[in-house]
Amino acid sequence: MWHGEYRDPRLVEVFDAERVWGWEDDFFMRVLADRMAPRVLDLGCGTGRLAIAMAEAGHEVTAVDPAGAALDAARRKPGSARVQWIEGSFEDLPSQSFDAALMTGHVVQHLSDPEWSGALRALRDALVTDGRLIFDGPDPAARPWEGWDRAATERPIVLADGSVVLAWTEGAAPAGDVVPVVHHYRFPDGLELTSTSALRFRDEAELRGSLRAAGFRVDQVYGGWGREPPGLGHDGELIVIAIAEPRLIP
Repeated sequence: MWHGEYRDPRLVEVFDAERVWGWEDDFFMRVLADRMAPRVLDLGCGTGRLAIAMAEAGHEVTAVDPAGAALDAARRKPGSARVQWIEGSFEDLPSQSFDAALMTGHVVQHLSDPEWSGALRALRDALVTDGRLIFDGPDPAARPWEGWDRAATERPIVLADGSVVLAWTEGAAPAGDVVPVVHHYRFPDGLELTSTSALRFRDEAELRGSLRAAGFRVDQVYGGWGREPPGLGHDGELIVIAIAEPRLIP
């Protein structure tokens, strides 16, 4: 899948203009502050909004993303010098180096099943015992793809120079637990760019099982940014806090 919002500099600019600080960022900052976590990993950091905020709050932040264009945008932001930026993926994580790891912005739905299993194993290795893994994903029970058409999703996005990009999303019928998606972006000069994704939806039971298999204990699962239980409220999220279990010695 292309995921142009992270790889094409023109779409990275659009992505960054639309994703401003929101209640989800406040949520992650509050959860991070619940326990001492000097060393923090932001895996799939994108253009770095949350990574920079965590560093400004006093954490030692390592931000990892495979998309060089997104990291270029992150490095241009004020405060970016406080963050260690790494162009890479979960295969590049150092062992036993972090007190907390975050995957935000629904990163988990962009990972195939083998990638998800590999990422969880790598994250367990990267965290100290009792370190926390914190991530969010869409709850498939909310069936968000049913609202993915142009009529429901078309919106203007204002760029830094004042120009306006028209954007909309179109989703296809799910193929099992995977939903194909096309994001459209029409620029003022008439240029239209698209970005394709295949989004993997995992329910709470599947998330719990995969975390347990990778050496984590689930501490909390929320269904919204107000810490509502899954299925309650209107956010349609599965927000998970898991704890790295002690390693088994052969």
